[in-house]
Amino acid sequence: MAWWQFLIFFFAGLTFLMFMGVPVAIAFLVVNMVGVFMLWGGFNGFNQLILSIDSSISTFYLVPIPMFILMGTLMFYSGIAPRMIKVIDQWLGFISGRLAVLTVGAGAALATLTGVAMGSVAMLGSTLTPEMEKHGYSRSLSIGPVLGSGALAILIPPSTLAIVLASVGGFSVAKTLVAIVAPGILLAIMYVLYILIRVKLRPHEAPAYHVPHVPLGAKVKDTVLYLLPPLSIVVLVIAFIFFGWATPTESAAIGTFLTFLLMVAYGKANLANLKTAVGQATQLSVMILMILTGSAAFSQLLSFSGATSAITTLATTLPVEPVILMLLMMLIVIVIGMFIEQTSIVLVTIPIFLPIINAMGWDPIWFAVIMMVNLELATITPPAGLSLFVMKGVAPAGTTMTDIYWAALPFIMINILLMVILILFPPIALWLPSFM
Repeated sequence: MAWWQFLIFFFAGLTFLMFMGVPVAIAFLVVNMVGVFMLWGGFNGFNQLILSIDSSISTFYLVPIPMFILMGTLMFYSGIAPRMIKVIDQWLGFISGRLAVLTVGAGAALATLTGVAMGSVAMLGSTLTPEMEKHGYSRSLSIGPVLGSGALAILIPPSTLAIVLASVGGFSVAKTLVAIVAPGILLAIMYVLYILIRVKLRPHEAPAYHVPHVPLGAKVKDTVLYLLPPLSIVVLVIAFIFFGWATPTESAAIGTFLTFLLMVAYGKANLANLKTAVGQATQLSVMILMILTGSAAFSQLLSFSGATSAITTLATTLPVEPVILMLLMMLIVIVIGMFIEQTSIVLVTIPIFLPIINAMGWDPIWFAVIMMVNLELATITPPAGLSLFVMKGVAPAGTTMTDIYWAALPFIMINILLMVILILFPPIALWLPSFM
């Protein structure tokens, strides 16, 4: 079988199974098993497949995945998130388009708690979207910021997807987590600037209304009690990684333990909350690790079929500038992201892109950051971005998918603009890791 025939078979089989509703992890395993049978000598090849599966998940650097997920679920199910949103709201009472800006601020804060875009969209969409519509906000402005800020959960550490990407690509997990800090903050600022400009130009989309006055003392007290502690845990985790005081695995364990102590301090460490948080974390961790089992086998099959060397040769001999090649790769990811979820995108594309990255001499951390922005974009890209369907489920009655698609469009363009900026100006992504 020629390498191009193998690629056609793999992607056609994977697409067919996913459209049939087969879970991603099972679809990857089935297609890999067929590929192993055809390329590795029938049933004897399954022994190697088992070894590949074992080696892909029996590694120490994957331990932060369940730890960070548990850290997020402990915070999420202990009632910390609603209190944080309330505190942020108290400080934004004087801003035009206050609720839309609050959505971005709350999304950035929730990003440090959940690490899952759909969870943030569900919470923000069910609480803030009806509030915005009640105060006369346009439907687009009441939905768009929720979609955009919910996706920040992928880009702002601690990000499980960043660990998956670094693990599959063989990049430094610590540097990848640190490198996405600046782009995540920059993207949130770009969202806020867009909202402020839009409200200034089209004030009827966010009518002014009376906001109850909150005394400064009450604001400071609530900030110290309910905002600083959870954010301090996240900052401490990143600081441990940044300064090399602890590995990402150790930092994740410390962060999870401190989160548990915070639950105890808030009086939320009851059996029901702990059971729900641990159960949800276990479910998400198993799902991600099952998907990861297909990565090593797929990479080996690519090499065995000759696809890796052929694609590398083709990419390095194209008569285009390297920046054009990068743009083409990101365009491919955008198109794929319209139909499948982020972890699957990583497993499909990184084994193909990695030889090109090495051949072109690109900094892998720079590429990882650009890729992370693109993966964030995939959550809100029509027609099949997962956050779009979550938003439909929690949006006010009468909201159509067309309304949601149009609301997402400006934030899709902002994400693409950030990708272009990062491609043209690599130091934005690399300056923070350079101090490690």
